Amino acid sequence: MAAYFFMHLYIVGINQLADLEIDKINKPYLPLASGNYSFRTAVITVTSFLFTGFGIAWMIGSKPLLWTIFASFVLMSAYSVNLPLLRWKKSTILTVMGNTLSMVISFNLGPFYHMKTHVLKKAATFPRSLLFAVVVMSMYYIVIALTKDIPDIEGDKEAGLQTLAVRLGPKTVFWSSVLLLEMAYGAAIIIGASSPFLWSKIFVVLSHAIMALFVWYRSTLVDLSNKDSLQAFYMLIFKLFSVENILMLFVR
Repeated sequence: MAAYFFMHLYIVGINQLADLEIDKINKPYLPLASGNYSFRTAVITVTSFLFTGFGIAWMIGSKPLLWTIFASFVLMSAYSVNLPLLRWKKSTILTVMGNTLSMVISFNLGPFYHMKTHVLKKAATFPRSLLFAVVVMSMYYIVIALTKDIPDIEGDKEAGLQTLAVRLGPKTVFWSSVLLLEMAYGAAIIIGASSPFLWSKIFVVLSHAIMALFVWYRSTLVDLSNKDSLQAFYMLIFKLFSVENILMLFVR
């Protein structure tokens, strides 16, 4: 958790360093954009997070953990840093691919194989619960990658970033994201219904049916012309994401 914590701070920090001028328009309250942090202080802080994350992973000595930290560093640096062949956020396909792959590795595959092979000293396997996590959570990660740009259209246009929200408009991207969430719950219901354990089958199917109905109801209340309303829905996705991480524990 400590290694992931510091690497996540690096990922958020390097993105704010790279997006300083954009954040002055979209998110002027952020510490760097608001001037509370100098650029030099931010660089030192973010670099410290990076080396601390790698240092903790190195001291633990877990190969899955080290590879996970390294993959997150490469993918999310490529997403943010404005260098030749990088700055993947300019491309919707690279944005979705990079963010989704980084999250699947960091939140699902990496921790599982670290615990399985390094901590418990058992052979690597790919159980039903991990399949559920990869399939369902990948859809969450895609939705997060798409919806994060909806409230930031103004600044992205100013910076010349042709995100999907800029190209297609907030309404199309929003409802596409809602549809993907509903598909994620549909996949969860199908996987849950095929469980050989009755208690798991009932719980997983029922809980995800309720989540699907809630998401649809909540999405109908969003004002697509209001930035605060869009931002509130984006933050709701993270709450749903947290709930899903708990529900995954009951998949058998």
